[in-house]
Amino acid sequence: MNNEVIISCAITGSGDTAKKHPNLPITPKQIADAALEAAKAGAAIAHMHVREADGRPSRKLDYYKEVAERIRSSNTDVVINFTTGMGGDFEIGEGKDPLNPIGPNTDMIHALDRLEHIEELLPEICTLDCGSLNFGDTNMLFVHTPVQLRAAAKKMQELGVKPEMEAFEMGHLWFANQLYKEGLVDGPPMYQICLGIPWGAPANTSSMKVMADMVPSEGIWAGFGIGKNQMPMAAQAVILGGNVRVGLEDNLYLKKSVFASNAQLVEKAVRIVDDLGAKVLNAEQTREKLKLKKHF
Repeated sequence: MNNEVIISCAITGSGDTAKKHPNLPITPKQIADAALEAAKAGAAIAHMHVREADGRPSRKLDYYKEVAERIRSSNTDVVINFTTGMGGDFEIGEGKDPLNPIGPNTDMIHALDRLEHIEELLPEICTLDCGSLNFGDTNMLFVHTPVQLRAAAKKMQELGVKPEMEAFEMGHLWFANQLYKEGLVDGPPMYQICLGIPWGAPANTSSMKVMADMVPSEGIWAGFGIGKNQMPMAAQAVILGGNVRVGLEDNLYLKKSVFASNAQLVEKAVRIVDDLGAKVLNAEQTREKLKLKKHF
């Protein structure tokens, strides 16, 4: 069991949830405020995407800049973790030629262009999705090739930003280990085991354990499940030696039919960790454990 637990809060994500939750954080101010509330509730790390005013996912640098400025100018300490996942979406066309025309939801940019906000704002952590994935029951794919991943990991290393290597299935974790083996990721390597997203690994004990067993002994990992599996997988992660991620990106409810806030989900995770007899680490303790570079 892990007796010193880092709790991350995934504030808003990029999924189609803006119309499903009445108070999902959308504007930069709402996202920053939610991150600070989650930190006060016990989260050491705030993982953030940004959105357009209508709730659609966004890659706009100005939005990330406002979020970072609001958090850094506050009196609340929290580790900033920005996504780099936007810009890897590919939708296969439905005609005879799947590439002409490609689907309207395609949003593909160069791997290094996905890091524009990371290079400009230098968060302590940013995500690195370590492989491609069929994303749901549609023609949507998330694409991240080995060539792209090596280029992105090298750039993150040069910037001094720790990659949180996200693994949605075993092959992703295998390649994350390869990046570390090649010296493209500094120690201790940081992993996020992402469970329950169709069609990656399912959210259950067997999936989490087999992936956790692939993490090198010096590695630090967290795990989460989506929807109703969020809290069971939080407890399971601690018991298997990992850390915890909760938040509205992954689950909208505190309990059946009751919408949650990010802070409420963190408070619930803190209770689980406490009931298991473990300690929740704060932001400064988390920086020390993960060997993070605080640029601002």
